[in-house]
Amino acid sequence: MPSTDGDGRPTSSRLARTARLAALPAAFAGRTAVGIGKRLGGRPAEAVAAQVQQRTAEQLFATLGQLKGGAMKVGQAMSAMEAALPEQLAGPYREALVRLQDAAPAMPTAMVHQQLETALGRNWRRLLRDFDDRPVAAASVGQVHRATWSNGTPVAVKIQYPGAGDALVADFGMLQTAAPVMQAAMPGLDARQLLAELRARLVEEVDYVLEADTQMAFADAYRDDPDIAVPEVLATEDRVLVTGWIEGTPLSRVIADGSQDDRDRAGRLLVRLFASAPVRARRLHGDPHPGNFRLLPDGRLGVLDFGATEALPDGWPARLGPLLAAGRDGDAAALHRIAASAGILQPGQVTQDALMALLDRYLQPLRSPTYTFGRAWLQEQTRLASDPFSAASRTQRRLTVPPRHLLLQRVAVGMTGVLCSLGATVAVDAEIRRWLPGYDAQVTAPQA
Repeated sequence: MPSTDGDGRPTSSRLARTARLAALPAAFAGRTAVGIGKRLGGRPAEAVAAQVQQRTAEQLFATLGQLKGGAMKVGQAMSAMEAALPEQLAGPYREALVRLQDAAPAMPTAMVHQQLETALGRNWRRLLRDFDDRPVAAASVGQVHRATWSNGTPVAVKIQYPGAGDALVADFGMLQTAAPVMQAAMPGLDARQLLAELRARLVEEVDYVLEADTQMAFADAYRDDPDIAVPEVLATEDRVLVTGWIEGTPLSRVIADGSQDDRDRAGRLLVRLFASAPVRARRLHGDPHPGNFRLLPDGRLGVLDFGATEALPDGWPARLGPLLAAGRDGDAAALHRIAASAGILQPGQVTQDALMALLDRYLQPLRSPTYTFGRAWLQEQTRLASDPFSAASRTQRRLTVPPRHLLLQRVAVGMTGVLCSLGATVAVDAEIRRWLPGYDAQVTAPQA
């Protein structure tokens, strides 16, 4: 079944999209049954499980990429956690994720021109000279073309797929049935929570005017910055967004074959962006998958796609700095007290020691001048989190993340996944100390 309607629109028919997505759990069930048969036939259980996971992952990401809309959005969000995969699957899976991040089936040229004429008028070519009909990138709700603005500025032209909003709404209802497949492809992922959080931001994803306002706020905050580059917004009209063009290496390519210096620099600047944006732009960039960042020739980190952000008019949550400082310094009592006051736990359900034991591994990057992120570290955290019988898993199930902080949690997890994929060495403590109020104070002497 084609992934788009006959005129190139994302497949918006509920029947067509349902058939695509329904094939995922059906195929997964079939692979599982075959796997059981192979184990009964003498194949090692671990080898069979790995084969099932790999084939599940390949079909999942191929389908999500082809469907665009909300389905591709979920695939991009999952791609940030590629480093959590077992090493024997990481290679082929990484290639599938790079393809997903970089491209998707394109709109027909006639439809692209129609969208531009509707948004910018019949004389749109006077504004967009040298418009390249071939898209340079495709995302969940739109694709990007290169052109030259009327004043000679190289620009990126983001054009929304017709029917993208309807496709998003349809997808997130149907994707609930595919949650077990996502869980199988990437153990440790809370697929249902991810779907719920992404669905809550549907309206923002298709509102290019809102995205333009957010991008302008980031551009103002980081203008002339020596480390972070945000393209200027030149025009926005409903389903078309025109911004300055930035040339650079996608982070997905740095992950695949970048030098260690490039990996370290990309990691350091990602942390700097994440830590500083709530202070400088009063917003959080909410989509840390590698396709949204470029390492520029001058060493800056180029930041793209501001469709998913969260306004933080007061900056970082007031309790976050003291919470991290208590964990960094091994003060279990203070950590527990602050977490309870923030509504993260009920004091009678989680002990001080249990909370510290759960968070201790995640706080390691804060306890030394620099920290080297790696796949093995993330894979171990994922294994513990996905084991329903582990103490960490039991404690985690008793915690509650306030809804207002769900995006913050997802961004932190996603960015950590990207840092592990990069294998970057980063001075995390210094960056957090610079930007997060309440973190700089010493709580207690660090534990030996």
